[in-house]
This record gives sequence, structure tokens and C-alpha cells, in this order.
Amino acid sequence: MVAASTKPILFYPEIEQREHPGAARDAYGRAMTYLRISLTDRCNFRCVYCMPAIGMKFQPREEHLSDDELIRVVGLFAQLGVTKLRLTGGEPTIRPRLPELVRRMRAFEGIEEVSMTTNALLLSRMAKDLKEAGLGRVNISIDTLDPEKFKLMTRGGRLDLVWAGIEAAHEVGLAPIKLNTVMMRGQNEHEVGDLAAMTIDRPWSMRFLEIMPLEGVGDVHDEGLVTTEETHSRLEERFGPLEPIETDPSDPARLWRIPGALGTIGFISPVSAPFCAACNRVRLTADGKLRLCLLRPDEADLRDLVRAGADDETILRGMRAAIWRKPWGHGLGEGERETVRGMSQIGG
Repeated sequence: MVAASTKPILFYPEIEQREHPGAARDAYGRAMTYLRISLTDRCNFRCVYCMPAIGMKFQPREEHLSDDELIRVVGLFAQLGVTKLRLTGGEPTIRPRLPELVRRMRAFEGIEEVSMTTNALLLSRMAKDLKEAGLGRVNISIDTLDPEKFKLMTRGGRLDLVWAGIEAAHEVGLAPIKLNTVMMRGQNEHEVGDLAAMTIDRPWSMRFLEIMPLEGVGDVHDEGLVTTEETHSRLEERFGPLEPIETDPSDPARLWRIPGALGTIGFISPVSAPFCAACNRVRLTADGKLRLCLLRPDEADLRDLVRAGADDETILRGMRAAIWRKPWGHGLGEGERETVRGMSQIGG
């Protein structure tokens, strides 16, 4: 890992200084404008790349930020220059009063977008209310189009209900819809063509993700990693050369299109082609920890500050200090791995 510099190193100075002049920055000059918020560590699926088959322990609910605590912290992040919020989990749709939380978050000055990553199992019944509350768009996990394989990969999930959620999101305008597929060898790599074909006549983004070696599922990564290069090659064997699309440097997905398609294809390659240089995000865990990098355990405890009665300025100082020490990269290339929390505890 590169040691933190005492002087900012601006990798995209023309973007950073023009668009985010007041945002909190790390020691490398990166502006943190994007906050991912885990609303719960619980989920109604048990996906093989996210949770171990047995032994998963969930936090007592009283350890999670309450609604009012969460909204207070989000308001402080808005003061620090955060403009985009992504609600994650676990599964965010199982959090009580979700539309009201969205409405309160969207009301803060400076918050331009609230989006959500979901498995969509419950989305068909909630999509309209979430849209009306101010939710802008959704990322939906769908790792196979085979109902039986889906049930196996999610350890019990129903593809028909997830598809109903996708259609409901499309109907109410939670767009652009992004569909996420974690590629796993021996599971779904043969389906990439069928998954990508959904973008031909639909204005959706189909995104293929390399599996990450998080706590509890490191062996799944070791046995199942499918690189972006392999997935890209499979798609070009079926559709011919893909057309590259200019992409925002801070977007983890590199975008392409099947010629003539309405939608796009994205490749997210944290293992084979890390995108740390343009990282603009931090994470808030369900138990109120400010996590600086998905794959590194360094965290700042905001919940304890809130519950100790700290005033806003004290909490803001703690947030700025934590963001300043955000690491340069995730360390996978050096063999480092997260060994404390799994994905459902961190938030995607």
C-alpha cells in the first residue's frame, strides 16, 4: 500500500476542483461525494458469494443506528459534500419504514440522488412507494436466469418474485435499472450471453462483477473467480466486437454496448483491474461505523459519538479525520483480505 502523503495528489484535478470544491478529501486528494449506507446486516437470501452456509451471526437490532440516528448522520455527510446515497444491506427492503427513510434523506440540501441495491424479492410491492418517496434508481442482483440454479445460488430465493420486482421498478421509472451478476466458475459463466442479451431490447445496464474474497466466502472466491477478460471474450464470441462507451472515472463499471442494443454492459473488475485511483465513496455500516474501504477493516465509530451526546461539529471533525486516512487501495494485489466482516455486514 502507498503511504498516506501529507500533500494531496489530485488524479483528476479538473474534475475534482471544478465539481466538488467543498467536499471532504482523503490524503490523496480524492473527494468523497458518495456514501453507501447499510440499513441492516440481515437478508432474506443466503447467496453463496455473500454469506457462509452455516454460522452466520447477525447483530442485535439495538446495535444498529435508529432511524433518527441514521438521519442525523446522513445530514452531516451532506454537510461534508456527499451528493449521492446508495442504500444497501444485507437487504435494505427488509428495513422497516424504508420509504420514510428515503424521503427524509432526499430532503437534505445537497443530496442529489438516493439509489438502492436490492435483491428485489420484495420490490414489486414497494416500488411505487419508494419512487414517490424520492428513490431515483435501483441496482438489482440477478446471478442466473435459471429458476432452479437461482434457488441454489441464493439458497432458497425465487426468481419469479425477483423478476416481478425488476418489472415493477421499470414500470414506475426507477431508472436506469442496473442488473448485477457476480460471475462464478461452474455456476453461471455459461449464461453471460443470455444475461447480456437482455440489454438488446431493454434500456437496462447488465453488469458483470468479479467475485471478491470477503470474510466467510474466501474459498468461494478462490475456486470461482471468473475474470472480466474471460467474460468479455465470451460475449464477443456470441455478439461480435462490443462497442466501448465513455465512462465516468469514478464509476466502478467500464461500459460497453452490443451493437444496436438499447442498454449497456458493464464490467466491474476489483480483482483484475482495480479502480481505486478514482474512488469517491465511503460506507456507513448498519451499526454506525464509517468504513473507508470495502476490503480493509479500518473504521470510525460514529454511533458511539452520537450516543455519547457529541455535538455536530465534534462528529464532523471525526468524519473528516477518518476520511483523510482512507487507504489508497484495497490491497488484494498484495494478498490482503478482509477477515472481520462479510459483505452483508459491510454493505455492498
